[in-house]
This record gives sequence, structure tokens and C-alpha cells, in this order.
Amino acid sequence: MTRMDFEPLTVSVPLREEPAGVFRVGQSRVLLELVLRAFKNGATPESIVLSYDTLNLVDVYAVITGYLLNPTPFDEYLRQCDEAASLTRRKIEASQGPQTNLREILLARARAKVSPRGQASH
Repeated sequence: MTRMDFEPLTVSVPLREEPAGVFRVGQSRVLLELVLRAFKNGATPESIVLSYDTLNLVDVYAVITGYLLNPTPFDEYLRQCDEAASLTRRKIEASQGPQTNLREILLARARAKVSPRGQASH
């Protein structure tokens, strides 16, 4: 049996920031948080790549390896993404006003578009 000497391996996580504060995987436009959330929800690297045809399997493995080696900065990034999404959601909801009976409003609009003979009005 031969003996192989492996140098200490380092993994370069293929991320780029575009635009500022938004990280994408490899040369794709796929967001880092999409890959991380898929992995944390049990997806394999192979299934993640199948979901996003612009992703490279090696890049996804590198991202996951980086996450497993040092999850703290990745989890902090996910927390910031969640916080930004929550803020955006609150702004949208505040600008729209109450949406309590939205279903009824939409159904009434749909009924108003139908003429008495069941034909759509033009």
C-alpha cells in the first residue's frame, strides 16, 4: 500500500457580492440564502443543483463545506436576510392597508365582470 501525503486542504467558498450585501454562489445569480436554506431543509447538493440549472455542483459542495466548517457567519447572514425580508413585508403591508376581507373583494370583482348570461363582459 502506498502512502499519500495530503497537504492541508483549504476550501475556497465561491461567493460574490452583487449588489452590495447580497451574496451569490459561483458565477450564477443564485442567492446564497437559497442554497443554505435548501441544505438546512434536507436537500442534497445534487438536488440543489437540479433546482437551479446555473449552479455548479462543485460550488454548492464548497458552500456547504464552508457552512459546515464555520456556520456562524452564514447563520448571521441568514438572520440579516430574514430581518430585511420582515422589514420589507411590514412596509408593504403598511402601504396596502388592511386586507381582512380580500378574498370577498376579489370574488365580488370577478362576479361583477360576468354578465347575467354567464358571459364575460368586454
